Amino acid sequence: MTNNTLDDQVLQIPLSDRWRIYHRLQELKISCSCPADGSLRVQVNTLLEAVLIRSTVIQFLATRHELLDWLERCWDYSAEC
Repeated sequence: MTNNTLDDQVLQIPLSDRWRIYHRLQELKISCSCPADGSLRVQVNTLLEAVLIRSTVIQFLATRHELLDWLERCWDYSAEC
């Protein structure tokens, strides 16, 4: 890959969660902004950042059931290793 940036992404996040996600991404040192159009713009520079962004968004938007299902799959996977 010759480009250092994977891409700029525009996330359509509910307004009620947008600022919490924005602040968490800032804590993770991930470049992002909240323009007046209500979107959350995130600059993805590495695969690790992509994983952190996805994890952060899921943390705020997933239901409790979805989070428990994900955790159980992680436990099942770690038991196989």
